[in-house]
Amino acid sequence: MTFVRAIRGLRRSLAADTRGTALIELAMVAPVLVLFSIGGFEVSRMVSRQNELQSAVSDVESIVLAANAGASTDTPTVKDILKSTLSLSDDQVEVTKYYRCDTSTTLVTSTDSCGEDAVISSYVKITLRDVYTPIWSRIGVTGDFNYNVSRMIQLS
Repeated sequence: MTFVRAIRGLRRSLAADTRGTALIELAMVAPVLVLFSIGGFEVSRMVSRQNELQSAVSDVESIVLAANAGASTDTPTVKDILKSTLSLSDDQVEVTKYYRCDTSTTLVTSTDSCGEDAVISSYVKITLRDVYTPIWSRIGVTGDFNYNVSRMIQLS
């Protein structure tokens, strides 16, 4: 009987002792809080880069329209501006001139296919591609995040 009383007494004293509960709760909640913090940081970086690419294309659109001298828009210069501003490589930036002959629905890359008396409208298409690798992809949660920003600007 004394042994049973001792066990009951030990059980009551352990149930009444709350000195380690905060540490145990922290041990259970801390990993979840850390994951939420890292996830929030990574998502904010992805959104920030998308916003940066969109802003750059808008700025270049303004530059192209302000410097527009008809069909002589210098696409290599526009490409160099984008590459240096955004720290992108040559294959991540594409600046292409397109033309529309009269009221055709298709765009062409050369005015040679247009007739002699055709009304030619010129366009510049800017495409930016980038890849962001979030930290959680290292543990296999997801893969790379691919950016693809494209804008068509009518010059004339």
